[in-house]
Amino acid sequence: MRAFPFLIVAAMAGVSLAAKAAENPSNHGSEPYFHAGGAVRFNYGWLDYGPTNRLQLELLRADVKGGSGPMFFSAQYRWYDGFDAVHHAYVGAKFNENSNVKVGIQQVPFGLLPTVSQSFWFGSGYYLGIEDDYDPGVVLTHQQGDTTWHAGYFTGDEYGSGARYDRYSFDVAQTDALPYRERGRVHGRVERALDWNGGDLLIGASAFAGKVQNTRTRHHHGHQGAAVHAQWKRDGWTAQLQWARYRYDIPERRIALSAFEAPFEIAAQADVPSANIAYSFGESRWLDDVTCYNNLSMTRPVGHSDGVRDSWQNVTGCSFGKGIMLTYVDWIAGKDMWFAGGDGIGIDNGGPSRWHSRLNVNIGFYF
Repeated sequence: MRAFPFLIVAAMAGVSLAAKAAENPSNHGSEPYFHAGGAVRFNYGWLDYGPTNRLQLELLRADVKGGSGPMFFSAQYRWYDGFDAVHHAYVGAKFNENSNVKVGIQQVPFGLLPTVSQSFWFGSGYYLGIEDDYDPGVVLTHQQGDTTWHAGYFTGDEYGSGARYDRYSFDVAQTDALPYRERGRVHGRVERALDWNGGDLLIGASAFAGKVQNTRTRHHHGHQGAAVHAQWKRDGWTAQLQWARYRYDIPERRIALSAFEAPFEIAAQADVPSANIAYSFGESRWLDDVTCYNNLSMTRPVGHSDGVRDSWQNVTGCSFGKGIMLTYVDWIAGKDMWFAGGDGIGIDNGGPSRWHSRLNVNIGFYF
């Protein structure tokens, strides 16, 4: 890990604290504003399928955001052990209080936002590229009463090449066996806010359609996805339900994805149901907040046959917040699940189908 990111994060932390003390961005109106910040995180992992990962530096992060009048921007860059990657970088404009447009590398509007999970480990959708995904594109957001609309176009992955594996978001990977890369996609999302049973209910639907390209034959193949989703909050409780479906219309039963320098294979077509429950205990004598949760998700390949099978992931844990510090303690259980002892997601390489577990502790300081 190079040393200069430490200096960047430290400098930005000082600027951020000064800026926050001077002004609140929610009160800017047309006044110019600028904020810089960052994060430092440490991680420990005990695995029943491999050697224990000792407590070590996991992430350094630098953030900037600002604006003037209707214009605004935001960017974040990350340094991990052995590689660095962009998280997001976009500029935007507000047409009015209800509408804006953003251009650049930004979160793809699909499914529950910002994530279909409460844990540090995310849900299965993250590793399939349909949760917390960031790609280059243009997104128009419009709110009309209790309904929010998203419409966007994305040109592909953030680096324009499936051959680069050192990235934060999970994207289609170009491998010798499966030489594909992402091309353009059109996205649409709608969500409505309702009062239901004494709580706040969000119900919505998302869809996209685009292409992936075989870099060897230069042929393009369809890539589609859709989801229905709901979230309900009341008295500290949060419940999330989502059913997503994705399709890569390629000749093979599998396609490769990559992130964090690791390519792996997934089922080319699958359904991804998620069911999450969380409870926030709120402020206590020692902590600003304690939230405990259980996040369950599944990857179910369409048309079961040789080479694919169901994958499961369940994350049980709690997050503890105090000032700038946020700590996650997660117990991750996975069956045929990548990053939890599996060979990939939704695939069958002929080995036994087993559950594996991991205890993960992440301690972060956010400036």
